[in-house]
Amino acid sequence: MYVCMCYGVTDKAIMQAVEDHGAGNLRELREVMEIGSQCGKCISMTQQIIDSTIIDESLFREVC
Repeated sequence: MYVCMCYGVTDKAIMQAVEDHGAGNLRELREVMEIGSQCGKCISMTQQIIDSTIIDESLFREVC
């Protein structure tokens, strides 16, 4: 699903950036990709995706 229409960023691209680059917030994500600096409508959804990806990854690591 597209999260940022201005730059064509998908939820999967955000999750991948969190996993690969350790982006834990919007500021860190912006160092890796262009997002949230045009119209700003995607900012809250982007942060939700970052948070859920971090939670999912940390729970997965504890189980293994």
